[in-house]
Amino acid sequence: MRESRLSKRRRSLRRLLAVSFPALTLTVAGLVAAPTAGAQPTAAHPHTTKVTQNDKALTAPGRQTYHSTGKAGQKVPTTHLCATAKPGHASCFAQRRTDIKQRLASALAAAAPSGLSPANLHSAYNLPTAAGSGMTVAIVDAYNDPNAESDLATYRSTYGLSACTKANGCFKQVSQTGSTTSLPTNDTGWAGEEMLDIDMVSAVCPNCSIDLVEANSANDTDLGIAENEAVALGAKFISNSWGGSESSSQTSEDTQYFKHPGVAITVSSGDSAYGAEYPATSQYVTAVGGTALTTSSNSRGWSESVWHTNSTEGTGSGCSAYDPKPSWQTDTGCAKRMEADVSAVADPATGVAVYDTFGGSGWAVYGGTSASSPIMASVYALAGTPGSGDYPAKYPYQHTGNLYDVTSGNNGSCSPSYFCTAGTGYDGPTGWGTPNGTAAFTAGSSSGNTVTVANPGGQSTTTGGSASLQINATDSAGAALTYSATGLPTGLSINSSTGLISGTASTAGTYQVTVTAKDSTGASGSASFTWTVGSGGGGCTSAQLLANPGFESGSTGWTATSGVINTDSGEAAHGGSYKAWLDGYGSSHTDTLSQSVTIPAGCKATLTFYLHIDTAETTSSTAYDKLTVSAGSTTLASYSNLNANSGYAQKTFDLSSLAGQTVTLKFNGVEDSSQQTSFVVDDTALTTS
Repeated sequence: MRESRLSKRRRSLRRLLAVSFPALTLTVAGLVAAPTAGAQPTAAHPHTTKVTQNDKALTAPGRQTYHSTGKAGQKVPTTHLCATAKPGHASCFAQRRTDIKQRLASALAAAAPSGLSPANLHSAYNLPTAAGSGMTVAIVDAYNDPNAESDLATYRSTYGLSACTKANGCFKQVSQTGSTTSLPTNDTGWAGEEMLDIDMVSAVCPNCSIDLVEANSANDTDLGIAENEAVALGAKFISNSWGGSESSSQTSEDTQYFKHPGVAITVSSGDSAYGAEYPATSQYVTAVGGTALTTSSNSRGWSESVWHTNSTEGTGSGCSAYDPKPSWQTDTGCAKRMEADVSAVADPATGVAVYDTFGGSGWAVYGGTSASSPIMASVYALAGTPGSGDYPAKYPYQHTGNLYDVTSGNNGSCSPSYFCTAGTGYDGPTGWGTPNGTAAFTAGSSSGNTVTVANPGGQSTTTGGSASLQINATDSAGAALTYSATGLPTGLSINSSTGLISGTASTAGTYQVTVTAKDSTGASGSASFTWTVGSGGGGCTSAQLLANPGFESGSTGWTATSGVINTDSGEAAHGGSYKAWLDGYGSSHTDTLSQSVTIPAGCKATLTFYLHIDTAETTSSTAYDKLTVSAGSTTLASYSNLNANSGYAQKTFDLSSLAGQTVTLKFNGVEDSSQQTSFVVDDTALTTS
């Protein structure tokens, strides 16, 4: 009987453990990578222009090919390299793609590995190729990888990078006490995490030295001791690809392990979608979120959005419950420390190439914020030594114009919305954005030239109508400017030399546009505004596109899990007799409901549906059961037991940006092992105007 879903069951062992052991549980985040730019001076090394082996490798045309392995937000099969940890320990969240065959270097022959390469990352993030000499990036992980040095050699030689070995002083592998001979026990899962980390340092800063500091175990104390050892060894840049639930003890751990002025410490934001994690919420570190990175026809050549696969996978973000807000962080919605600060590629569907033969079988594609943390630590190294008394997490806040602002996507449902939804300027999932060169990661406030872009204010046009908007910008030194823009309405483009936006708007919708002007010194300025494209008065026929929108014809027009569309009396319909009832079993269960629909080009499209959420969960803080609503690859919203309501509430979404496409509208409900949550959907509609 359907009504049996409402029966209460004893809480799962997992939740009992969570109550019995509130101590900090650290977890390890995911992985990622990509192409490059030519040799160029940097603020830290203004006269570094000598072309080296690494410069040539990163700028060679043959190495800049992008080997696409998926689309942003696409659910790809992965394996998590570490088992779930006991309380007080770290669980590594490194993810390796299982749909791409692992191959030893000898089996690849002349073929290039799948996944983003060093040249791709340099291209995407406008990074210098000649910087980093004399800098050391430390990686803190747990357990030992006996093949780390040999696998690193394969990675670097495959991409034409110079050797980095113990013999030449470039690579060091030590225990948490600094021993080079008495290393921790081997672990195949953490070995994959370590190879992701050191490969990403090699990719972004091939001229840097690498210290791999291995904790004796994955418990919090050992990892903290390893953190302090990395500082003692002299590293000014330290990456940590692990984290976990917050705890009231974390402020004391801050002081013990992460309070190191003059050292840039990066921490992954986590891979479990919306929700704050520690030590990413430490006031002394740079919290690094994750993006999906793909090639684009725009002036940058790449585009990014929030990494979010589903309700349980994606970059973390959120407001800390314990850590105080640093003085340099000024968002107003969170009274304490807000996560994240910046971001980089993390989506396994747009993942990085990694070579691992101890836990893996050679070349593979990895993803997760375990990649974005070492990438960002290495960008800090390219930028130069931090100020001796600084906590370098503040640097991006002083140079926000030198970052690529990520303005699309979300990692869940939240209030206020910027905690989990990308937008112009600062947001939780991506912080201030991703690297555009190294200027955002240098000590001190902005200096040199300044670029000012006049904001043109809100714009409007209609589909089929021509547009012409001149962007006006000035450079303090009178230098020539180049222009770029993100978020322009479909059919419009900007002239990179003159700043004139022109073209014919083809798709109705509301667009968030950011225009950036940049001079040859790297100084830049931006302005953001809204551009509304109307339907053009008669260019689109008003219609309701969904078949059987109220489910009164049963399953006609819909694809659904057995029993979802029904007339069971346990939950009332909003209208009529039928509704779609997802989950509600009080046990591990997944229900889906979907329909494919074509949205005519040039139309404004609006999705509405009524949703009732009924739950037996008693928590007010943990989302155990989740419903994700998506249109194609775009996640529209995520709901959970925390959103339970007494009746139906109408939900509305603008799908105008999908006009001209055939998309699948999908409701995906996932219920955990106990305490039912029912997601009841009725009276859907997708209307055009």
